[in-house]
Amino acid sequence: MNWSSLPDPVAIAIPVFVVCIILELVAVRLGRRGDYDWRDTGTSLAMGLGNTITGALLAGSVSGIALWLWQHRLFDIAPGWASFALCFVLDDLAYYWIHRAGHRIRWAWAAHVIHHSSQHYNLSTALRQTWSGLFGLTFIIKLPLFLIGFPLELVAFCGGLNLVYQFWIHTEVVGRLPRWFEAVMNTPSHHRVHHGTNPRYLDRNYAGVFIIWDRLFGTFEAERDDEPVRYGIIKNLASFNPFWVAIHEWLGIARDVIAARSLRQALLAMFGPPGALTGDSADTIRARWEQDNAAPAATQPAE
Repeated sequence: MNWSSLPDPVAIAIPVFVVCIILELVAVRLGRRGDYDWRDTGTSLAMGLGNTITGALLAGSVSGIALWLWQHRLFDIAPGWASFALCFVLDDLAYYWIHRAGHRIRWAWAAHVIHHSSQHYNLSTALRQTWSGLFGLTFIIKLPLFLIGFPLELVAFCGGLNLVYQFWIHTEVVGRLPRWFEAVMNTPSHHRVHHGTNPRYLDRNYAGVFIIWDRLFGTFEAERDDEPVRYGIIKNLASFNPFWVAIHEWLGIARDVIAARSLRQALLAMFGPPGALTGDSADTIRARWEQDNAAPAATQPAE
């Protein structure tokens, strides 16, 4: 296995993405669960195109840092299936923490919120990607992979495979899958939860490929039949303008920093969790829901 000859999985998969979107659209029109709005889909496609352009323009910055770290690597990792498998798993673990940071740190959320801004959930939503991912700075979480010794080409290949996998889970057409698969892998059911604005579903299911990370780190929530998922963001955008979708949260941060009455408020506006209430970084919609729905403490038996 020659790392330098690895292809770009996303580029190869683009024609498949297009065919799958068309097939899903037909299935929805024939009565399968799901929804499409041409304006929303157009915005998602525009965001995907912009992500491709900005990614190509800014990739050199991250690549330079990655190559410098790799030159100071701790191990020389020989090409082979074992090293590929290890890199894929560790890359997915890094993705979990990147994704989690993207929801828990507002600065990173400003880059990631674009992906959640659609009130529809279909395969075109998977293409609604950020134009400012580099500025969210979460790529830092993946840098230790290069210091370990995984080459840039291999990490990029594994990251591409991760993104390709995540495409198909953005659908309502597919219901729940066999229990053994749902237990280990990220699925449409799990990812529908992640895109929900219901308090029960907020800040849950950050997985890329393996849902085991959420189960391991306490962020898993199962989709419930008695609570349909409401898609979008807490304050949904009243616009399909791709430029507004791309920058609205960055402008929101600037507005809140200018209005801040103290350094603490300014820092919370930039780096606190999105949706923090009453100026307290621990007081969020999800935290309040957990308080309201906490199981009562067990009554101690009388002695």
